[in-house]
Parts: sequence; C-alpha cells; structure tokens
Amino acid sequence: MKKQILILTALLSFITLSSCDTLNQVAQAATTNAQGTPTTFEIGNGLKQALEIGTGKSSDKLSAIDGFLKNAEVKILFPPEAQKAERTLRSIGLGSLCDNVITSINHAAEDAAVKAKPIFIGAIKQMTLQDVTNILLGSQDAATQYFKKTTTLQLAGQFKPVIQASLNKVGATKYYTDAAQAYNKVPFVSKINPDITDYVTQKAIDGLFVEIAKEELNIRQNLGARTTPLLQKVFSFADKKKSGQ
Repeated sequence: MKKQILILTALLSFITLSSCDTLNQVAQAATTNAQGTPTTFEIGNGLKQALEIGTGKSSDKLSAIDGFLKNAEVKILFPPEAQKAERTLRSIGLGSLCDNVITSINHAAEDAAVKAKPIFIGAIKQMTLQDVTNILLGSQDAATQYFKKTTTLQLAGQFKPVIQASLNKVGATKYYTDAAQAYNKVPFVSKINPDITDYVTQKAIDGLFVEIAKEELNIRQNLGARTTPLLQKVFSFADKKKSGQ
C-alpha cells in the first residue's frame, strides 16, 4: 500500500512539473511573439489605430475654443495680399477692426475643424495593405502626405460651408468686408478682394495638416506615445526595419 502511494505521489509530481514546464513554454512563446515580427493583420490594425488616435487628437485640438487663435503655428492672419492693408488700417486707428477680423476668421476655422475627424476615419478605412506598408516604413510624414492626397478635396467641400456660415455668424464677413472697403478707399492703393472664405478654408486645412504632422512625428519618435501593446509592437518593428536590423 505504501509503495502504491509513493508511486502515485511521484506520478502526480511529474504531471505537475510537466504542466508547469508547458505553461512556461507557452508564456515564453507568447512573450516572444508579442515582441517579435507582427503579422500583416497586426501591422494594418496597429497603423490604423495610430492614425485614428493622431487625426482625432489633431481635430479635437483645433476645434476647441481658441484652437487656432492661440496656436502660433496655425493661427490665421490676414491674407498676404491684404497685409499691407492691415498695416495701413492700423496706422490710421482701425486696429480694433483688424483684430476683430483675425479673431473671427480663426473661430470660423475652429468651427470647421469638427468636420475633419469622420473624413480621416473614412480615409483610414479605405487604406490598402500597400498604403499601410508605405506609410509605416516611409518617411517621417508619410501618413500626413497620404491624408493630404486623399482628403484635401473632401475637407474643402466640408469646411467651406461651415466656415462661410461661421464667418457670417460671428460677423467676420462684415469685419473683413469693412476692412477691405476701408482700405480700398485709401487713395492710390491696389484694391483687395473683400471675399475671404476660400482663403480661410485653405488655411484651416493647412493648419490641420500641421497638427497631424506633429502627431505623426511624435508617435514615430516618442516611445511614450505608443500607448498600446499593439502600437509598441508595430512601431518597434518599423524602427528595426528602418535601422536595417
């Protein structure tokens, strides 16, 4: 009887140790896979996840109150052809009129930026495997260039009516028209176009891509910006590929 108990105890110990070894092997394999080469599916999902995060943050940032106005990199100023007019108007005591123009056109751009997020999500969903690969292993602004190519026309179509309505709502159209008309009355000056909608639309789109480029660079260069295991795996793979490892 004692002999049978000893044999049974030995057998159970063997099974337990074997199970532990198997679990350890599975855990090690999982760790190796998590840190190793991502699958095609993981690369696609990881990049799209990164782009959704980056474009979403850019849209949210610029659509916030003063998102354009208090961001020196994207703040919209008078059109280049009207900057001489601005200086002239300020010199004759109409500085507050100029300030009203700048404030109102930036608020119009902020209103329009809300429309950007679904457009970018749509572009991300349409990405092919080749698009994903080109972006992941491409230049530091490969994603930004992809979005410029695929979304600019749609952004303009969505932004322009919003900007036009916003300009009218906050009085920007009137402010700018008043500024243009006041300047056009100055003797011997070249007249400026009082319609500012197209200009603000383009500058709003330009500002959006400035922010997207910053977000893209951040996730490519800053390990802390890779906030999920999938992002860490996919971009670590990209880092190794680019360094020739």
